[in-house]
Formats: sequence, structure tokens, C-alpha cells
Amino acid sequence: MPTTVAPPRPAPLPPAAEHDVAGHRVPSAGQWMSTTGGRIAPSGEAWLEAVYWFYKYSPFASSGSHGPKKFGITTWRMAKAIAHLTECRPSVGNLVQWLKLSERTVKYHLAMLRESGLLTYRARGTRVAGCGGRASEFERTIPQAFDDAAGLRTGPSDTLIRSVRGFAQDKIPLLKELHAAARPSRRKKRTKGANRRTLKATSGTPSCTPMVGSTSSSSTAGDLNSPSESKLASGQHKSPAPKKPTRRKLNTTGRRYQLAAELIQQVGWLHRAAVPRIAWIVRHVADAGWSTAEVIAVVGLAAPARRVHRPSGFLASRLKGAHLLYDTPAKRTAIVDHWRDSRPAEHDRHAEWWQDDCRRPASRAVAREVDAAFAQLQQPATPAADERELAVGDDGLVALEQLTRDEVIELRAAALKDPALVRATLTACGETYTRRLYSSALVDQVQRLARLGRTVVHSWRPA
Repeated sequence: MPTTVAPPRPAPLPPAAEHDVAGHRVPSAGQWMSTTGGRIAPSGEAWLEAVYWFYKYSPFASSGSHGPKKFGITTWRMAKAIAHLTECRPSVGNLVQWLKLSERTVKYHLAMLRESGLLTYRARGTRVAGCGGRASEFERTIPQAFDDAAGLRTGPSDTLIRSVRGFAQDKIPLLKELHAAARPSRRKKRTKGANRRTLKATSGTPSCTPMVGSTSSSSTAGDLNSPSESKLASGQHKSPAPKKPTRRKLNTTGRRYQLAAELIQQVGWLHRAAVPRIAWIVRHVADAGWSTAEVIAVVGLAAPARRVHRPSGFLASRLKGAHLLYDTPAKRTAIVDHWRDSRPAEHDRHAEWWQDDCRRPASRAVAREVDAAFAQLQQPATPAADERELAVGDDGLVALEQLTRDEVIELRAAALKDPALVRATLTACGETYTRRLYSSALVDQVQRLARLGRTVVHSWRPA
């Protein structure tokens, strides 16, 4: 992708009293959404304003023993690439390909963005054997140091942790500079000489409709100037009817591949089959307009096989001549109704969990652990020797004074690993009871994560 050159770093820096603040460095424990002290950037352009401030004015210095210490032109280029991602999952391999940098350089600058508080983990990348790696998912955040330096006043927000409520008047020049640096550059179209003369001739003629320039980008501080009343819309203009989205109609080959993919997803013994081969096997029934349920019904009419060695061959033998036998929609509807009332269909609906919606774990060790867990769940529960009955008050709740200190610590540790326990206690017992049991800090953290719309549970180790 073409790279844009950032504005050159000026030699004389502004006075410390005007823009500079005390340098800050976010530790590893504060680089998660549940522990960050920053706020979520409302847009990619607003986030770039904070990055540009770190690039030009901030005294931030990395704590790493190797690599760059401060923000540079490479950090700015990488931030521009990350700001345009719809889902902030910047894979190291993609950044290496886009920016033509080495893998080690990309990792250095990503670490600086995290350490400065501009990138915050939503989910940490993993490497699962046999399934490939998964890139880390970040959230573009704006640290408190930038808000203080830019004179922004923030308040609580349900979706952004904090949102901008106002700005200091003496910081308007700095905000304009940051907004101009983060604004995407637009290239002017080259026109011929005749077109230039036409434009010059018509530019002096006033238009009957006021031309109001607008942009879809949003600044960190919002609009600095309000539009005049003469440029406001009257509210009587009707917008044109939106165009209806047109779906692409599948051809014969596409219909075969669609039916094959649906069969592989819904039939357990077809999970490892190749889509092109299954598409060739179901070509006759797909051309006749069969649905997935009709194919499954015809395949399940005969006695079920104990073990399918060759899924594609087994499917071909079951569908041989089926398109000639059930040649009308009425016949196929009748066979589907008959299949739904049969015993094999009832058995398939109550099959094991990995044979229906999920696949069986590829690792044998994981499969053994899953089998042991299900076997333990199926065993009848035996009461523990030291189990005791707790007295219940008039409000139907157990008095917390009956719990020992070790039991309270164990309950809080379980709630720290699974926030659903806190939410369930809030619903059943109320907020006052929950805060006494789990502490106000833990309840506030769970409510904060719930407002973000996504809960990420991290590994917990006892101290």
C-alpha cells in the first residue's frame, strides 16, 4: 500500500509550559480494557490526533532495552495503517507487508503504542496447535495525559469509558494543529486546460443553493465553530428513497457449492469432506432445486451406518437416482415430514454436543479432559462431609456473618475468574448484598465491562 510521509519534526520544540506534560508509561498490567486508565477513541481520526501529539510533543520514552525509544516517522506510518482498520486486529504479518518493514521493527513500535496507552488489549493473540495463530485484538484508546495536555474536559460514558464534554479556549491552536495533521490528505484531480477555463468562468456565478462543506470525520474536541442559521436545513426537504440492496443470484455452479457447504456444516460425518467433491456429488439434486433438509431426509431413509469410512462415497451411494425418484416438490416435502418423525432424526437431535454444532477436539488430551468432565457431571452429587446448613433471614438471603474468612476469599476468587457470578448475584440478591459479599471494587469492574458490551476474562493466579 502506498505510504504517506508524515510532517517533518521541527527542530525547536515549543516551551514546556505550553504543551509538555510529565511523561508516563503504562505497565503491562494496565494494558487491558479492564484496567486501562484511558478512554476509547470515538473514531480513527480522533485517535490519530493523540498519536500525533505523542509523536511531536510528548516526552514519552520506551522502557525496552532494544529498539527505538521515542515515537518516530515509522510509528506515525503504522498508526495511520491501524486507524483505518474496521476491527482493530493488526496482524504483524499484515503490517510487515503493508509498510515494508521487518517483523522485529513492527513489534517494537506496537509495544510503544501499548506502553503509551494508545493501544489496549481486548483479547491476546494465541497459537493453537493444528489451527494456526490468531492475532491480538486491540482497542484504540486515548490516555489521560493527552486530555490534560490538550485541555479537554471529559465525563463518564457508557460506550467510550469517558467522552469529551468541553475544551479550554487557550488550547484551540493546538487542537486545530492536531486535527489538520490527522485529517486524511486529498489529492486534487488534474483537469485539462479547457476544463480549467470553464471552472474559472463559472466560479464567479453565485449558486441558487448554498454550498455547505461538510466532512464525516470527527475531531477529539468536536466542532469548534457552530454553523450560521442561514445554512441550516428547513426540514421540509424529503430525502430520496434508499436503494434496495440487490443480492447476487447464484448460477448453477454456485448453487452446487452452496448446497455442499451447508451439508458439510450440518451432517456430522461430512465435516472433513472437501466442498468441491461434495458439490460434484450433489450436482443432480442441486440442479433440481433440492434443499439441505431434503437431502438429509433422503440420506437418512435407509438404515444408518455404524461407521462411515469414505463420506463422499457413502453420500454418492445414498443419492444415486434420488433426483429421478423424487422429482416433484410434493414428494420431497412428504419425505422430509416422514424423516422428521422417524427415530434416527430424534436420535440426531439428542446426539453429543460435538456431533451437532461443534467439532470434537483435535487434541486427544483435550478430548480426554472433556470426557472426564462429562462423566463427572453425570455422576450423582454426594454431599460433602463438612457441608453445613446456613440460616436464612426474613428476606430470604443467607446472613454473610455465617461465612468464614476462607469461604469469602474463595467466593471472591471465583467471581474474579467468572464475572457471571457477580451479575447473577446482582440480579437475585440486589446491589447492597453483592457489594458486601464481593467488594465494591469487583462489582464496579464487572459493571464497567458490561457497559462496554464485551467481557474478557483473563487468567487469574492466587497471590
